[in-house]
Amino acid sequence: MSAPTLTTDRLTLRGHRPDDLDALTAMWADPAVYGMIGGKPRPREEVWIRLLRSVGQWSVFGYGAWVVCDRETGEVLGDIGLLESRRAIVPELTVPEVGWTLSPAAHGKGYAGETMRAVLGWAEAQGISRTCCIIDPGNAASIRLAEKLGYAAPVEGVYHDRVILVFHRG
Repeated sequence: MSAPTLTTDRLTLRGHRPDDLDALTAMWADPAVYGMIGGKPRPREEVWIRLLRSVGQWSVFGYGAWVVCDRETGEVLGDIGLLESRRAIVPELTVPEVGWTLSPAAHGKGYAGETMRAVLGWAEAQGISRTCCIIDPGNAASIRLAEKLGYAAPVEGVYHDRVILVFHRG
């Protein structure tokens, strides 16, 4: 299975392609992105592995992540969707994880909420109603979005020696 294309009023969510590497590498090199997600830039090699993981998850699990693009221009704005990353998180994640990452040019426009509503609607239609998300405790914008999307009861966890919050939905 490959990623189905989803559309919203302003955006297209499509499967990852090799030619997304440059745009995604630039996104992950920006402090406004990695500051709240891991605390360090992601090198091109790591972004490539993430891109391939996104493609492969669709084949193995029947769900995965999408590349977020502007519907009019086709510009790559981010990476969003469901993950089965088997992260070394304490406490262990027992349901699919959702995540949203947008380039700084896309911040503050409501794109994350718009795309996540589409992703969660798709997931629920597939019978995936229980998900979680991990958020840095200092990322107030993502915490607000998670709560708007129905994620609640955060539990403190640890990932790569950093404190995180694990929210659940469903």
